Amino acid sequence: MSRPYSPALLERINQDDGKYSLGVDLAKNCVAAGLNAKYVAAILETSRVTIHSWFRGGAIRQRTRPKVEVLIEIIEEDTKQGLLPVSSHAQAKAYAEGILGRPLDSKSLKASD
Repeated sequence: MSRPYSPALLERINQDDGKYSLGVDLAKNCVAAGLNAKYVAAILETSRVTIHSWFRGGAIRQRTRPKVEVLIEIIEEDTKQGLLPVSSHAQAKAYAEGILGRPLDSKSLKASD
C-alpha cells in the first residue's frame, strides 16, 4: 500500500469548522477512496505539494476548480458503485490510469513532483 496520510492531515480534514473548502472536500474523498496524493496530482496535472496544500485548505485557482469538482464527483460516484476504495498501490495507480485514459510511467509521475 502507498504511504498513508499523516495523522495531522487526517485530523484536519475531519474537523468541521463550518467553512467550505474544496480542497478539504477533495482530501476527504481521496482519503476515503484510498487514493494517494501522487496519483491525484497526476490526474489533476499538478504537483503533490499543490495537492497537499489544497488538502489543508489552500487556495485553488479559479480555472482549476472545475477539474477538482469533476474529480470529486467521479470519486463519489465510483464509491457508490463499489469501485472505490482501492486497497493497494497498484489499484490506486490503475484507477488513476483509468481516469486519464493512459498509462502512468515514472517520468509522468516525476513531472508532477
